[in-house]
Amino acid sequence: MGCGWLGLPLAKALLKDGFMVRGTTTSESKLEMLQNEGIVPFLISLSEEKIDGDISSFLINTEVLVINVPPKLRNGNKGNYVKKIQLLLESVKVAKTKKVIFVSSTSVYGNIEGEVTEETIPQPSTESGKQLLAAENLFADTPELRTTIIRFGGLIGRDRHPVAILSGRKGLTNGNTVINLIHLEDCIGIIKATIGNEWWGELFNGVYPFHPTKKEYYTNEALKRGLVIPEYSSSGIPSGKKIESRRLIHVKKFRFNTPF
Repeated sequence: MGCGWLGLPLAKALLKDGFMVRGTTTSESKLEMLQNEGIVPFLISLSEEKIDGDISSFLINTEVLVINVPPKLRNGNKGNYVKKIQLLLESVKVAKTKKVIFVSSTSVYGNIEGEVTEETIPQPSTESGKQLLAAENLFADTPELRTTIIRFGGLIGRDRHPVAILSGRKGLTNGNTVINLIHLEDCIGIIKATIGNEWWGELFNGVYPFHPTKKEYYTNEALKRGLVIPEYSSSGIPSGKKIESRRLIHVKKFRFNTPF
């Protein structure tokens, strides 16, 4: 559910593995493109009052549902994401879908300092983080579902990298904060491994195990790309939260394959 920046390449990867894939979009103009890719397309939109579109046909006989619907509550956008997810949950129950992957974010941890693992109690500080955590709990607390929650760090990929926005900026003050990023290919790898290995009822942090400071990392990335280096007014001892994918690496023996 949600064929966007992550959902579309994930759908393509699952098709290559022999799955039959249904995918949703909120844009009618994308329906033909999804169909041409081999995805069974559905025009579905979540609101706080209702679900527009044929959600029943989308969910019927679904073995695994991947929910990849971000809150979109940044930059002053307001809305009740939890109500939207509650409506979706009710439809999932009716359809009797049992296996769910809920794509979440490390933003649920808020401004915690130091090492963060799956055992760390979230302390969300933003509205987006608070509503994401509440939405996670809706699915995790539904006993008839086998829900796995994946909290991804900052998403990067071939066409998406923060250094493009940071290039040339001056007076940045968080240079000693460590990075918590993950590449698109590893996001897909984690979701595929969850499905293939039947890792249900789990909670995973999805962050690449590489945590230099922002100043160090984005300086190097700008140089590699021939961009103007961002200037940070602060440096020193690394600080902030360092999010560890402990369960994936040490329990499930998952290997991250895509360095930055």
